[in-house]
Parts: sequence; C-alpha cells; structure tokens
Amino acid sequence: MKATGIVRRIDDLGRVVIPKEIRRTMRIREGDPLEIYTDREGEVIFKKYSPIGELNSFASQYAETLHKTCDISVIITDRDAVIACAGVPRKDYGEKRISADLEKITDNRSFYRYMPGDRKLSAIDDASGTHFISCAMPILSEGDIIGCVASVLPQNDNGENRNIELEGKLIQTAASFLGRQLE
Repeated sequence: MKATGIVRRIDDLGRVVIPKEIRRTMRIREGDPLEIYTDREGEVIFKKYSPIGELNSFASQYAETLHKTCDISVIITDRDAVIACAGVPRKDYGEKRISADLEKITDNRSFYRYMPGDRKLSAIDDASGTHFISCAMPILSEGDIIGCVASVLPQNDNGENRNIELEGKLIQTAASFLGRQLE
C-alpha cells in the first residue's frame, strides 16, 4: 500500500471525499461502485468493484471458445482493464489497462467496426503495437456499462480477408450474453 500524504475528515453524514487526483489516476467516475474492505489493523480499503470480474472464468471460457471455433482473437474487459483474452499473448494483454480509444467506444454504448483505411485503434494503454481493434461491443447490464467484448487483428493485417458481418454478430452476441449473465 502506498501513502499519498492526503488526509480527509469524515463529515457528519459519514462521507469522505476522495481527492480528484486519486479519482483521475484510478479512473473512478461518479457513480462507480466501490467495495469496502477492512483488516485487523484498522485499515479501511476502497477497491473498484467490477461486476464482470465475478464472471472472470466464464468470460475466459467464452473467449477461448470464440477463438477456437471461429479463429477470432478476442479480449473481454471491464471498465478499466482486460479480464479475459484468447488468441493474443496473455502476458501482453492480461489485466492491462484499456486504451482511451476503447474506453471511448465503450462509453458510446454502440457497436464499433474497423473498416480498411480507418485509423487502427489499440485496445490497451501500453500497446506494444501487436494488435488493433477489429470489432467492439460494450457489455450492458440493466442499462449500465459493465465492460466490452472486442475482436482484435494483428497490426500487419489490413482486415480485408475477414467475414465482417459474422465477426460483428459474434462480438455483439458475446457482449449481449455476458450482460444478461449479470442481470
């Protein structure tokens, strides 16, 4: 645990303000759920709650199945990081923070499809440049954005030799299915 040197008082309603710098660094937005942990030494720890994180093994199996049956490289994310991937190196993508481009796609709540000639968008922040987003669909549950399912292609692929319609339908189906599992 890292000390920040910031001290806050609890108000008469039991509230504590999390400083803006910490909210920005940790990508905590208004309305985000936080889990509260305590330990025997009296520490209180706030951790961002990821509903889709509860489906981690299920999401991994779903990604593996899409990859094996349809030869599609897939990543599944929560609002902040990759929680499951198949067809891409786990060491490069597993638990990596999502890129601003993927965050924007997710926040738009609509399907994204790369078309040849478009700018290639990276899925993760520290992109090593190995893959770009081919299709992406936010995962919605009860109207809330939970995460995103995306197919990715190698950077040297121009995306012309793929079945765009089928790939898009598979990604949309996966996002819809995972969203329903959380309802």
